[in-house]
Amino acid sequence: MAARLLAVPVVLFALASLVFLAMRLLPGSPAASLAGGGTNLSAEQIAENEARAGQALGLDQPLLTQYVSYLDDLVHLRFGSSFFGSNSVLSLLGDALPGTIELTVAAMALAVLIGVTTGVLAALRRGTWADTVTRTVATVSFSLPWFALGVLGIVVFGVQLRWLPVLGRLPSSLDYSPTTNFVLIDAVLQNRPELVGPWIQHLILPATTLALSMAGYITRIVRASVLEVLGDDFVRTARMKGLAPGAVVRRHVLRNSWLPIVTVLGLQFGSLLGGSVITETVFSYGGVGQLLVQGVLQRDYPVVQGAALAIALLFTLVNYAVDLLYMILDPRTGKG
Repeated sequence: MAARLLAVPVVLFALASLVFLAMRLLPGSPAASLAGGGTNLSAEQIAENEARAGQALGLDQPLLTQYVSYLDDLVHLRFGSSFFGSNSVLSLLGDALPGTIELTVAAMALAVLIGVTTGVLAALRRGTWADTVTRTVATVSFSLPWFALGVLGIVVFGVQLRWLPVLGRLPSSLDYSPTTNFVLIDAVLQNRPELVGPWIQHLILPATTLALSMAGYITRIVRASVLEVLGDDFVRTARMKGLAPGAVVRRHVLRNSWLPIVTVLGLQFGSLLGGSVITETVFSYGGVGQLLVQGVLQRDYPVVQGAALAIALLFTLVNYAVDLLYMILDPRTGKG
């Protein structure tokens, strides 16, 4: 496990290098955006403004020089400031990360609840209409892209039925000054229970959008894992001893089905973070995903690099935690 933890800096370095190169290969530049293109400016004036902006941002330096400077900043934990507004990248990430964590945790919890429940029921009703319907729905939900589910949710539940809000983390009319920027924690710290209800309402659609696709995949994995365990000798022995079906499932089937399920959850968390980029944009849900998209559109290199590293670090640490949980569930994996 120590070796895996030591691999984290290597992974982050590789990702940082890829993001650095990818942003500079994209057409357009932040200098061009900052230069302005007013109707009263001639082409020569715009070019001069762009040159001055590029020099101020250090973009007039050779690419290798920029890369070495970027790595030096990274090693010394200097993430710089946004090209637009001069806000510290760390400050922007501090404001955005809580929203992404709230969304991914809620989506993961909902996906696990739905996926495990339907997967177990499908396995226990193997070959019946319930099994067929469950597998069909799981396949459909897993196949639909996040943006399609998000737009569908907005149209149905936000526009037509008007049951749920579709934009933001909280109503704009609600006065909220963040302490930690985790709404639930701030509601406790600030003694403001009125924040919880609107926060949950705003969280339902984006979290469900992310959860449904992941839940379909979990359903299929859980069904296959439970079916495999149901055929083992110790399950048949437990039934022969007269244990109730519910007790057999709880004590023997689920306990021995968790290893492949936990592995899938760790792998799917990366997919969940990728989906949060799209989902946060669709629902204007303030988080690292939305910050990343805005940074890419503006060619705001420091913001994109910082947001990508934050997502990668979160994904890496979660997978490390999953490895630890795997060792707890099956100590044999930590030997050798």
